[in-house]
Amino acid sequence: MSETFRAILISRDADKRQSVETVTMTPGDLMDGDVDIAVEATTVNYKDGLAITGKAPVVRRWPMIPGVDLAGTVISSTHADWRAGDKVVLNGWGVGEVHYGAYAGRARVSGDWLVPLPEVFSAGEAMAIGTAGYTAMMSVMAIEAAGVTPADGPVIVTGAAGGVGSVAVALLAKLGWHVVASTGRAEEASYLKDLGAAEVIDRAELSAPGKPLGKERWAAGIDAVGSHTLANVLAQTRYHGAVACCGLAQGMDLPASVAPFILRGVSLVGIDSVMAPKPRRLAAWCRLAEDLDRERLAALTTEIGFDDIVAAAHRIVDGKVRGRLVVTM
Repeated sequence: MSETFRAILISRDADKRQSVETVTMTPGDLMDGDVDIAVEATTVNYKDGLAITGKAPVVRRWPMIPGVDLAGTVISSTHADWRAGDKVVLNGWGVGEVHYGAYAGRARVSGDWLVPLPEVFSAGEAMAIGTAGYTAMMSVMAIEAAGVTPADGPVIVTGAAGGVGSVAVALLAKLGWHVVASTGRAEEASYLKDLGAAEVIDRAELSAPGKPLGKERWAAGIDAVGSHTLANVLAQTRYHGAVACCGLAQGMDLPASVAPFILRGVSLVGIDSVMAPKPRRLAAWCRLAEDLDRERLAALTTEIGFDDIVAAAHRIVDGKVRGRLVVTM
């Protein structure tokens, strides 16, 4: 194993001007941890795009190697759960934000943050899922836990052509839901229908200020957009429906009323994938192994190289990426 490796490093000067460069590092440059991993694949999430472009305060320690997801093989470990040769996946835990992340040939992390790579997935497939797909699965599980089923009516997925949305559409379709996919990119309608969407609507139907209550259109929702979009999704959710909130592409605000909650008994469930406890992570990855169609996963995946990461980060923030990006290392 080479003792040097390339990494993407984000730095900030005294005037808080951010710079991004590719550097050569050694294991001695890494932060503390009890497991060293050869990174075999990673991905570019919306959060990674925000970190690299500096368009939101994602990074909280400087300098930083970004990248919140990785899949790879354990090189060495002093953690009781892991030994050399184990295949592992990491999502979240502040990696790429406060702890050196995945955009490097090698990572050193806490063994408590790792889960085993499901046998049915390659490292690349695990990163095609990544935090986005793992978040989508947790959102599906939250809807199920609220007692809402496909028999209760359609499900709306906002930001449907993005990473979370694409995996959510594929998962929900396989589970028997009538999926309504909301997107601002009309050219992606065929792509979304190939993933299993029954209907595709223009995001403009939901993105403007709306009424406290609207016509009951769906029994459940997965929203990665926030702001007026989430408010309108809630206002149009059926009696005793449930909506999982997992993103903020339109904004962090929620200009809604209590009407859907007190007049229709609608549930709004928050999805935190970053610090989710290990049992919940294991359950989500187990369900992904069972419920995600690997052919549809391949259809929503684009493979890029390490040298393409920075450009891809800018594209994803500009809304020019569909589905999932897998970085092969």
